Amino acid sequence: MLRLDYPKPEYLTVERGCPYSFSMNENAIMVKKKRCGTNIYYPNMKATLYLTYQDIRNNNLDSLLQDAQKLAYDHTIKANSIPEQPFVNPDKNVYGMFYMINGNAATQAEFYVTDSINHFLNGALYFDAKPNFDSIYPAVVYLREDIRKLMETITWE
Repeated sequence: MLRLDYPKPEYLTVERGCPYSFSMNENAIMVKKKRCGTNIYYPNMKATLYLTYQDIRNNNLDSLLQDAQKLAYDHTIKANSIPEQPFVNPDKNVYGMFYMINGNAATQAEFYVTDSINHFLNGALYFDAKPNFDSIYPAVVYLREDIRKLMETITWE
C-alpha cells in the first residue's frame, strides 16, 4: 500500500563523479547506474525516478530533444493531459522542460535539462504499481516537487 502521509522533504546535494550534481530528497535512495545514469528510489511510495545522462556531441542536441519529447508524448494514449512547464536558469546555464503527465499513464512525470552545449539529462518517474492516477495522486504531487528541486539545483561540472 502507498503511504499517504509524507515527511517534509529535506534535501542533500549529491555528487557522484559525473559531470553533474543536484539535490535530492534524503528520504530517497540513490542507485548509481552505468554511464552516469542514476535511479532515485522512494521506498515508502514504491516509485523510482530514472535519470539518463548523455553527452552532447556531433550536433545531436536536436535529436536528444526530440527523443525526450517523444518519450513524454508516447503516453498520450492513457494520459488525460500533459501540461508542459519550461525551465530556464541562465545563471547556472540550465534549460529544460518538465512534463506533468495526468491520468493512468505508465509515468506521471518526465523532464529534461541541458546546457545546450555539452550535457543532457532526462528523467522519468514510474511507480511499482498498475497506474491508477486517483490513488497515487498525493505521491505524484510530492514527487513532482522533488523533480522541480532537482531541476532547480542541478549544476554542470
